[in-house]
Amino acid sequence: MCNNHQLPKKEASRSEKDEKNIHDQEHATWNRRSFIQALGLVGGGSIMLGSAAVTASKPSPLSVALSESETDNILVIIRLKGGNDGLNTIVPIYDYATYANLRPNIRHQQSDLINLDSDFAIPNYLDSMEQMWGDGQMKVIHGVGYSPQNLSHFRSSEIWASTADSYFEPTGWWGRYHEYLYPDYLINPPDAPPAIQIGSIGNLIFDGQETNYAFSVANPEQLENVAENGQFHDLLNLPDCVYGDKLFFMRSTTNTTFTYASVIHDAYTSSSNEAPYSNEQLANQLSIVARMIKGGLGTKVYMVTLGSFDTHANQPNAHQNLLEDLADTLKNFYIDLGAAGMENNVLSMTISEFGRRPYENGSNGTDHGAASPVLLFGPSLNGSGFVGTHPELDVWDDNDNLIPSTDFRSVYSSVLTNWFCLDPSVVDLIMLNESYNTLDLGFECETLGNSDFGNVTHFIHAPVYKNNRVYIEINMTNTSHVDVKLYDIMGKELGTLKNEVLFPGVHAIDVKAAINSRLSYGQYIYRISMGGQFYSKSLIIK
Repeated sequence: MCNNHQLPKKEASRSEKDEKNIHDQEHATWNRRSFIQALGLVGGGSIMLGSAAVTASKPSPLSVALSESETDNILVIIRLKGGNDGLNTIVPIYDYATYANLRPNIRHQQSDLINLDSDFAIPNYLDSMEQMWGDGQMKVIHGVGYSPQNLSHFRSSEIWASTADSYFEPTGWWGRYHEYLYPDYLINPPDAPPAIQIGSIGNLIFDGQETNYAFSVANPEQLENVAENGQFHDLLNLPDCVYGDKLFFMRSTTNTTFTYASVIHDAYTSSSNEAPYSNEQLANQLSIVARMIKGGLGTKVYMVTLGSFDTHANQPNAHQNLLEDLADTLKNFYIDLGAAGMENNVLSMTISEFGRRPYENGSNGTDHGAASPVLLFGPSLNGSGFVGTHPELDVWDDNDNLIPSTDFRSVYSSVLTNWFCLDPSVVDLIMLNESYNTLDLGFECETLGNSDFGNVTHFIHAPVYKNNRVYIEINMTNTSHVDVKLYDIMGKELGTLKNEVLFPGVHAIDVKAAINSRLSYGQYIYRISMGGQFYSKSLIIK
C-alpha cells in the first residue's frame, strides 16, 4: 500500500512578540527544496549532456587566477547546527566568578576543567581535544559572529553561508567561488565533485546563481550507499501505486544525470579506515570523508553536520554528548589521515549560526545568542593557540548577548587567502566585493601572487521570463562572435539559437522563436560559446 505523501504546509505567519512561537515555527518550516533533498531526490552536481561536445575552453583571467591557485589542500567544514554554546565549550577561567554567576546550574565546576592556558579551559570529558591541543593541532578563534545578530536559525544560517547580513543573497561563498572557476559547469564539469555536503539540507553555502556545486546527501547512509554501489537510489523497493511510479521516474532521472556516483564509488572502495571511529553522528560522516580523501577523490571542500546544539533545556548532558563526538571523531579522523600521510593537507573548521546567551534560562539551558568560538584542527596549524580577543562577559548587546570581536567573514577570507592561496582581490569578489582582515591562523600561502583581479569584467547572461516567453539575455561588453545552442535535459542538441557577431549592449534571444520548433514544458540547457570560452545555464520552458 502507498501512504499519503504531501508537501509540507507553508510556514505560518510570525508574531515578533511571541519568541517561542517563532522558534517552534522555524523548526517546523520546510521549503520545497528541503523536502526534495530530504527524500534524496536531488543532490548537488552537474547534468552530464551525453551527446554534447565537451571541449576544453579558453579560461577567463579570473578562472586562471582560481585554477592556478589550486593546491592539494582540503577544507572540512563541521557545521555545529543549532547554535553552539561557546562559553561551555571554551570556558573563560580568567573571569570564572562572572561565568559562574551567569550560569549557577549549568556551569562547569573548576575541578572538572582542563586548562589550555591560564585564561581558558575545556571540560574534562574533552580529553581527546586536549591531546590535539597538546600536539599543536588546534586553534580557537574568539568571539566569532556579526552585528547586529539575527537570532533566527534559518536567517542566521543564510548569513553565514552567503556572507551578506543586511540583505538576502541567494548564493553562498563557496558557490560563488565555484561559479567563477567553472562557468561552463552544467556541460563541462570537473572530474571530481567540487564539494561534498552531508546533512544541512537547504543550506546555500555551495549555491551559485545557477546550481548547487556540492554532491549533497541528507545523511551519511545515502553517501555510503553511493560509495559502495556507485548508484544514488534504489529503484526496486518502491510502492506499487501512482506515488511509486512518480518516485521511480524522479529517482531514475537523478541516477541517470548524476555524474559523480562512480568516482565517489572508486575513491571509497580503494581505501579503508584505519582508526577506531565510534558509531556516533559525526564519526559516521567523517569516517566516510576520510576514505574519500585517502582514495584520491580530488574534492577540495567537505561539509558535515553535527547537531542539534539548540540547547534550550537540559543542556549539560546533550551538549556533552555532542562535544565528545566532536573531539573523539576529530582525533580519530587525523589518525586515519595520518596513516596515509595526508594529515597535513586537511584543515577542519567548525561553524555555527550563533552562540548562546551568556546567562542560563529557567530550563537548565541557554537561548539564542551571538558570539561563539570557531575551532580549527589539523597539524597544518603549526601549533595550538588562541586568535583574537574574547568578548567581555558583562558587556552585552540590546538582546543581552555577547558582542562579537571577530567577523566570521575574516575567518573565511583568511582560509581562502592562506589555505587555498587565492589572490586577495579574488577573495574580495567571493566576499561580495568586501574586504576583511586576514587572521594569523598559523599557516601562510607561499605561492600567493600579486595580480589584481578586482577590475575583471564578468560576462553576464541569464534566462528572463516575461509575457509567457523565455528569453536569454546576454550583456556584451565587447564585440565578439557568439554561438548559442540549446540542449534538452538528456543532452540532445536541439538547435542553434544565435550564431553571429554581437556588439556591446544587452541582447535578448526569444528561445521559442529562435529554435523554430515545438518545445514541450520542462527544463533545458543553453550553452554560449564566445572567444574560446563556454558558459552554460538552465532555463524552463513553460
